[in-house]
Amino acid sequence: MTRSVWLKADSEVGDWETRKRRITAGIEAGVDWVLVDEEDVDRVSEFGEINIAAFTNGDVHVMEAEAEDSEADATIVGKDGEGDGTVDLPSDFSGSADLSTLRQNGAAPDGGYVRIFDEDYEAFAEAVAAEADFTIVIGENWQIIPLENLIARVGEETDLIAGVRTAEDARTAYETLELGADGVLLDTDDVDEIRKTVEVRDEMGRESLDLEYAEVTAIEQTGSADRVCIDTGSLMEHDEGMLVGSMARGLFFVHAETAESPYVASRPFRVNAGAVHAYVRTPDGGTKYLSELQSGDEVQIVDANGRTREAIVGRAKIEKRPMFRVQAQTEDGDRIETLLQNAETIKVHTQNGRTAVTDLEPGDEILIHHEDTATHFGERIEESIIEK
Repeated sequence: MTRSVWLKADSEVGDWETRKRRITAGIEAGVDWVLVDEEDVDRVSEFGEINIAAFTNGDVHVMEAEAEDSEADATIVGKDGEGDGTVDLPSDFSGSADLSTLRQNGAAPDGGYVRIFDEDYEAFAEAVAAEADFTIVIGENWQIIPLENLIARVGEETDLIAGVRTAEDARTAYETLELGADGVLLDTDDVDEIRKTVEVRDEMGRESLDLEYAEVTAIEQTGSADRVCIDTGSLMEHDEGMLVGSMARGLFFVHAETAESPYVASRPFRVNAGAVHAYVRTPDGGTKYLSELQSGDEVQIVDANGRTREAIVGRAKIEKRPMFRVQAQTEDGDRIETLLQNAETIKVHTQNGRTAVTDLEPGDEILIHHEDTATHFGERIEESIIEK
C-alpha cells in the first residue's frame, strides 16, 4: 500500500500568511497533498509541484463553473455542510445533499470530508466512502474506534484519510488493524511535526529484509576489472550499505564508505559496489546491473538489521581496479559469489562487525540476502537458471 500525507491548509487554519507558511513547510517536507479552500487553488499552484485538493460547496452549477477554471487535482465536499456538522445530518442518509452531490454525473466531487461525532456520522462516512475516491474522516470524541470500524468496513473503492495532529498519531493511523489508513490529514503549524510525519509515511512504505550469514568458502585475488562506485544523493549511516553480487539470488551486504582511515577521507554517500557485471538491489525488490546505473536512478539502501530506504544515484563512477573474488555458501548449501575491489576501504559485514575485504578469510560468516528466485531483466521470476 502506498501511504500519503495530506496537509490541512484551509481558512480554519488562519489568515493567508499563516496558511502560506504551512503550505510552504509542507512542500519542503515532501507532503503529497494540501487541502485548501477553492479560492486559494490558483495561488497555491504557483508554489511548486504539489497535489492540491479543494473544498467545494457542492452546488452542481458552481462546481461546473469552478471545474473549468480551477487547477485543483481533487475536489472535496463536506465542509460547511453535513460532513462537518454545520448542517444537521438527515436520519435518512440517502437524502443527504453531500451524497447526492457525490453521486451526480459530470462535475461530481472526488472526495468527502466527515467529522465523526457519533455512530451516525461514522455510518455516514461509510456511505460517503462507497461514492468517493477520497474519504477524509476526523475523529472528534473518539480517534481509534471509528477508524478501526471504517478500515474494517471500507474496501479499496476509496482512499481512507484519517485526521491527525502529530507524527505519532499518523503512525497509529497507518498501523491500525495492521492494514491502516491510506493516508493522513495533518493539522499542525509545527514544521518539525510535518517533517516527522513525512518520515513516518516513508518508513511505513519501506521493505524490511531478512538478512542471514553465509560462510566464506573462498577468497582470491583476480586480475583487474571495471569497478563501479555508486555515489548517491544521500548520506548513509555507519551501519548502512547496499546489497550487491554476481548472482541476483544471493547478494552481499557491502558497507558505505562512512569510516575514516589514515589515507582516505570518509565518503558516506558512496558504496564501492563491485564489477560492472554485478547486480544491485533496487527499492522495488528487483535488481539492476551496476553498469546500467546512471544519475537519477533509484537504489535501495539497507542497514545491517534489514531496514531499507531508497536513494537517488548522483553518479556511477567506473574505473579499472584489482579485484577479489568472494565466494560463500548459505546454510542450505547454495553457493554465491561476487567480485569486490582489493582495497582496505571496502567493508563487508561479518559476525565480528565491519570487516575489510582484505582481511576476509575462509570460514568467516558474512552477511547476505538470499532468495530462492532468479531475476530476468531485473524482475524476480520462478525459473531454473544456472549461474557459475
